Amino acid sequence: MYRKTVLDNGLRIVTDSMPQTNSVSICIFAGVGSRYEKDKIAGVSHFIEHLMFRGTEKRPESRLISEAIEGVGGVLNGGTDKEVTVYWCKVPAAHFTRAVDVLSDMLLNARFDPADMEKERQIIIEEIKMTHDAPDQRVNHLIDRSLWYGSPLGRDVAGSKKTVSAITREDILAYMKLSYLPSNAVVAVAGNISHDEVVQAINDYLGGWDNRQHFHKFKTYKLKECPPVKIEKRKIEQAHLCLALPGLSRFDSKRYHLDVLNIILGEGMSSRLFTEVRDKLGLAYTIASYAEHLSDTGSLIVYAGVEPKKLSTAITVIAEQMSIFKEQKVSDEELIKAREMAKGRLLLRMEENRHVASWLGTQEILNNRILTVDDVVAIIDAVSAEDIRQIAKELMLSDLLKLAVVGPVNRDEPLEGLLRL
Repeated sequence: MYRKTVLDNGLRIVTDSMPQTNSVSICIFAGVGSRYEKDKIAGVSHFIEHLMFRGTEKRPESRLISEAIEGVGGVLNGGTDKEVTVYWCKVPAAHFTRAVDVLSDMLLNARFDPADMEKERQIIIEEIKMTHDAPDQRVNHLIDRSLWYGSPLGRDVAGSKKTVSAITREDILAYMKLSYLPSNAVVAVAGNISHDEVVQAINDYLGGWDNRQHFHKFKTYKLKECPPVKIEKRKIEQAHLCLALPGLSRFDSKRYHLDVLNIILGEGMSSRLFTEVRDKLGLAYTIASYAEHLSDTGSLIVYAGVEPKKLSTAITVIAEQMSIFKEQKVSDEELIKAREMAKGRLLLRMEENRHVASWLGTQEILNNRILTVDDVVAIIDAVSAEDIRQIAKELMLSDLLKLAVVGPVNRDEPLEGLLRL
């Protein structure tokens, strides 16, 4: 069971004591990500995350930051997404205070040294190039662009070479002033430590973090029309494709209906897509589906890598498998298996304290409430075959289906006619 405390400056602390472990995981979440950015400074959230590891007054070199944690066997990292940025650390329980010291030092005292900025700018540009060169990642960027056309949600979280090259130190400091505030942050801790010990340590290091009124908001997504097919021709061996539909927000009560549908559709080697597209037809080595839930929208995406000559066949088969959910109820056997798979994966993740800290912190920063594992298990158990059929009928509409392809495919390839559900 988790516990929660709010410091005087508005910083939320959520914890789960796990005395059976030998370690403690700390996640500091900031409620900011790429969808908060104006086009001109696209990638600034990700740039800031990188620069936090570059040095502070106390630890002026990145090596000193990493050594402070790695020197006791710990792990330190961060990540930026569309709606949240996280800095996390896992250490032996005896070194919890050291971990808090390092993370709070990074958060409050990052130098943003101009010379370091230029080095990190080039590193991020190389990261963008690397992602662009990876067709399986590139096709996911293209499908995001189609799904969320005209919205910051459709951009690469890292930004572009053009925008990252132009971001200034002043841009970064102004952006941080709007977004990095204790009232827009959550500290989540799980492991072999008590709640009171955590609160005391966090208050010692972050209790003096000045708060201001939080103005940093994003625009609600509105669906815009765009061409349903996007093709990027590449001289490579495979055609990498994504078929996608708009999904549900994390606040939609039916999001778990879609999650269970997604498991049946394309999660794991016993899913319908894996069985039909790979096992029976031999069309792909990799095929999978996944659902994403954001604050005001979401997505259901199928990814596959196929022989270019079999692209049309693969698209047709995938669309047919998606359509079946509208026409036929899933069997009791499939439904039970999907529920157990969803619950089992959740329960297994909760054995690792970093996942527990992430579970608590992500819900608190994004939802302002925390569902326990038992809460979610009960919701999953309540999903029915009719729930799945109804959500399929609601979401699986031909007019909303999008396709992105990266590979040796001509841009005028007649694929639009295959987008039928």
